[in-house]
Amino acid sequence: TLMLAHNGNLINANELREELAYTGAIFQTTIDSEVIAYLIARERIKTKTAEQAVVNAMKKLKGAYALVVSSPRKLIGARDPYGFKPLCIGKRDNAYIAEFVRDVEPGEVVTIDEKGIRSDKSMCLKPDEQARCVFEYIYFSRPDTYIDGVNVYDSRIMAGKFLAMDSPVDADIVVGVPESGNAAAMGYAMQSGIPYGTAFVKNSYVGRT
Repeated sequence: TLMLAHNGNLINANELREELAYTGAIFQTTIDSEVIAYLIARERIKTKTAEQAVVNAMKKLKGAYALVVSSPRKLIGARDPYGFKPLCIGKRDNAYIAEFVRDVEPGEVVTIDEKGIRSDKSMCLKPDEQARCVFEYIYFSRPDTYIDGVNVYDSRIMAGKFLAMDSPVDADIVVGVPESGNAAAMGYAMQSGIPYGTAFVKNSYVGRT
């Protein structure tokens, strides 16, 4: 019995799906999450612990992912070795959910049970081999988020400043496209000296536009 939450995309999902189907797996959906769940379930039969099953499954996964896996007695968090997708540990009273504790390291598998927290770093890469998904900073994440110690709002300001240094223009005003572009526009204005303005306002009552 497993519960799985997954964020990301696998680049070898189709290969894994075909391999699993060839050995008898029957899929109900076309999503990557089901492929990961099957892999972990298959590995669980061969291993002594659920966390080792997650580690073994990770060896076959290629791409960007963050996983939270729950077995009847354990909560397991895992992050792809490059660190493309963010994942952190939080705590509220005796439950690991709310107050920020720390980021899960790229490639780390964290297990939480009645004994506390344990960590497996056998899948971790050296810092200079790691990578990040730039869209987490540019678009996906909330501006008050910290990813691996970097504030998303500050990173957007810096992106705007670097853009102004790389691509200067002669303009009357700098305008951001809400919401994720506002901070970058502000950074561009700060670096270039061109006034910052708010010509675009997003309607708070509609979804993505």
